[in-house]
Amino acid sequence: MRKKVTIVGAGNVGATCAHWIASKELADVVLIDIMEGVPQGKGLDLLEAMPVEKKDCSILGTNDYADTANSDIVVITAGIPRKPGMSRDDLLNTNHKIMQDVVGKVVKYSPNCIIIVVSNPLDAMAQAAFKMSGFSRNRVIGMAGVLDSARFRTFIAQELDVSVENVTAFVLGGHGDTMVPLARYSTVAGIPITELIEPAMLEALIQRTRDGGAEIVKYLKTGSAFYAPSASACEMVEAILKDKKKILPCAVYLEGEYGINGLFVGVPAKLGAHGLEKVIEIKLTPEESAALKKSAEAVTELVKVIGV
Repeated sequence: MRKKVTIVGAGNVGATCAHWIASKELADVVLIDIMEGVPQGKGLDLLEAMPVEKKDCSILGTNDYADTANSDIVVITAGIPRKPGMSRDDLLNTNHKIMQDVVGKVVKYSPNCIIIVVSNPLDAMAQAAFKMSGFSRNRVIGMAGVLDSARFRTFIAQELDVSVENVTAFVLGGHGDTMVPLARYSTVAGIPITELIEPAMLEALIQRTRDGGAEIVKYLKTGSAFYAPSASACEMVEAILKDKKKILPCAVYLEGEYGINGLFVGVPAKLGAHGLEKVIEIKLTPEESAALKKSAEAVTELVKVIGV
């Protein structure tokens, strides 16, 4: 019996995530949205692509949470997107209300699922979903670091004119302006990028990574990034469904790791069949620790606003 993944939100991120999952034949997909007709149309369109792709996946678009019952993983992308000039924090209250509605229904129909949160502001929404669901911390994970690292890897590969496959990048902290790209842990074929890229250029790449989402919003004007965010969520889905034990940077609920307690912050995490299987702790320099603490403080402020 194939695994079942529900994606909440049939906008660009949700529908494209369904596309990636189906194209890899990872699971049957249920695409759910409050907009009547939108998930049904996109789901049917994607289903009709499966014979061409030679993949046996069922894709169902629906407005009824009963269709999502007994999902193995639920990816939550629902929420309003960023518009030009809007910070992730502006989204906070609106998307928190949406999260309250969604999580209750998810828990009702799929009480044993693992939740992956993609909605922004990411860290606060993950914390909200964690508190609302009552799930253990291994079953609620936020997608941010995979995307931020992918952006950093892209810019490093472009700068050095090397294959992206050779590039590993490391980004900690909250998803936003306070994220902490760690250059000394980022490598090209095992060589630290600090030995390959001049400090000034490296700082420019780090800043571009921090501004990665805003740069795309500026170009699109009426929307935000969706190819890379959805591919990043799909990588997490694959790591869990295939029990890969893959170490990916994710927003997880820390219980003393890195000196942070009771808060969702981006750290390296081992993902497998049980969801979050281990938080990987690395030694940070005083500067890196301070930057991570600052990032955690920014998340704390958001969490206080919505009372989670």
